[in-house]
Amino acid sequence: MKTPAQIIGKSASGLPQPSWTSRTPTGEPEAAAESSVIRNETKTLINMLFARFMAIYGHKFKSCFETQDEIRIAKREWALSMQGYSEAELVSAINRCKETLAWMPTISEFITILNEQSGDFGLPPAKIAYEEVCRYADHPTRHHWTHEALYHAGKATGWFRLRSEAEDRVFPDFRYNYQVICRRVRAGEDLSIEVPVALENKSDNTLVEFIQRWG
Repeated sequence: MKTPAQIIGKSASGLPQPSWTSRTPTGEPEAAAESSVIRNETKTLINMLFARFMAIYGHKFKSCFETQDEIRIAKREWALSMQGYSEAELVSAINRCKETLAWMPTISEFITILNEQSGDFGLPPAKIAYEEVCRYADHPTRHHWTHEALYHAGKATGWFRLRSEAEDRVFPDFRYNYQVICRRVRAGEDLSIEVPVALENKSDNTLVEFIQRWG
């Protein structure tokens, strides 16, 4: 059975392992590239988050992961998804999970809880944002938006698509664009400076390619 230190990625001294998302020794080019993607502060927060989940959910948490590789991949994916959130926001969402969920949440469930927390930069949940964007997609520049992030997410998705396509086709794309824009808001970026939104990778081979790259 895995020890708590193994699960949350800590050494015997209690400090996070230096290469918690990769087996590449520290100092090699691949490790440097990895650290440029995920900041050390985010790694520390994810270690905290996993430690809290382990304390809250006990054997249910441990049963989610069969191998160290599964933990490593999970922590990296959580880190990529949680970048831009503050420690206070994460702690508040964890406490909400403790009150309402019997099992450790998925990333999407946790993000939903984060977005529902009060004081989330005035950003409405994705579904409410989508409904507002659809209502005013025919005259977006004349509407007084609840938050400017809605305008930019609508623009990235396409106003014509929002006016004409069915929800089951366009909402997933809007939600992805909105989440990217929301991360920029939380990071303090100026939304008037346009940054192309990368297309979501929907390939069935994504996980296989990830394992081959980071294993």
